[in-house]
Amino acid sequence: MTGLPDLPLSSIDRETYRAVASDGEARAGGDVERLVSLGLIAPDPDREGQFIAHDPRAAVQQALSQVQEMIAGAAQCMADLPTIEGLVPAYDAHRWYSGPVSELLQSRDEMNQRIQQALRTASSEMWTAQPGAPVDRDPEVQRTGMERVLELRGRGVSVRSVYNVAVRDHAPTVGHLASVVEAGAEVATLEELFPRLVIIDGTHLFIDNCIPAGGEDRDAGWHVTDRATVAWVHMLYQQLWARATRWQDGDVGSETLTERQKAILRALEEGEAQHGVGPRLGLSERTVTKEIAAARTAVGAQTVYQLMAWWGRRQAEA
Repeated sequence: MTGLPDLPLSSIDRETYRAVASDGEARAGGDVERLVSLGLIAPDPDREGQFIAHDPRAAVQQALSQVQEMIAGAAQCMADLPTIEGLVPAYDAHRWYSGPVSELLQSRDEMNQRIQQALRTASSEMWTAQPGAPVDRDPEVQRTGMERVLELRGRGVSVRSVYNVAVRDHAPTVGHLASVVEAGAEVATLEELFPRLVIIDGTHLFIDNCIPAGGEDRDAGWHVTDRATVAWVHMLYQQLWARATRWQDGDVGSETLTERQKAILRALEEGEAQHGVGPRLGLSERTVTKEIAAARTAVGAQTVYQLMAWWGRRQAEA
C-alpha cells in the first residue's frame, strides 16, 4: 500500500518551486527531493544541476491518487478484521482464561435472549438455581419451559434445577415440576439461602447483577464466560446440589427427616464414609453424628445399618 504524500510544503519548498519554474535553478537550501517525489519538479536531462517545473495540478492529482489508494487499502483492512477476530475461538480453546470475561445485560429480556442463544448449542448441561418464592406463572410460560426441557433432554443435555423448598407447597408449581422430572430432568429443593444462577455447558454463567448502578433494571444480570470463574461456580453448584433434597425424596418422609439429615443419608448412600460427610456438606463431624442419631430416632432404626436400609427402601419406592 502506497504511503501518504510527503506534505505539507514549507515556505522554502514553495520558494524553491517558484525559482525552478522561473529559471530552472533550485533555491539554495530547498528540499528538491521532496518536490521531485511530489511530481512538482524533475531533473533537466539536458542541463546538469537544473530542474524542470511540472504543472502543480498534475501533482495534486498524483497526491489524490495516493490518498485514495491508501483509503481504499484501509477500508479493505477494516473489512478483513472480522476474519481475524473469527480466529478467537481457536485461541481461547487452548488457554485457561477466555475473554471477554463478562458482559452486563441490562434487562430480563436481554438475559433471557442470551440464555436462549447459549442453549441452542448446549451439548452437556443446563444447571439452574431458582431461590425465589413460587408464583402463579402463565401456563404458556410453563408450556414453553417444558418444551425446552424436552428438547434439551432429547439432545442428551443434563437438566438440573434447585428450587426454594417453598415450591413444594405451591400446587401449580408442584404439578409443573412433577412433569419436568417425568421428562427426565433432575429437580431438588433447598431450605437455605442460595443465589440465582444458570450454568450452560460449564462455559456460560448467568448471574444477578450484584453491582447495580442507579436506574438499572433490577432483573439485569451478567453473562460470564471466564473459564476459571465458571468452573468455580460449577463446583459450588455441585455442593449446593449435594445438600438439596431431590424432588422424589420430598414426598417420602418429608415430615420425618430434615433437609440436612436427607443430605447426609444421600452422601452415605453414594459411598461417602461417615467421617467424609462433614467436609463434603460443610458440617462438623460432631454435627453429622448428632444428625444421624436424630434420623435413627425419627425412623425407629437402632443402628446406622438399619437407617440406611430404611432409606434404601424409600428410594426404591420413589
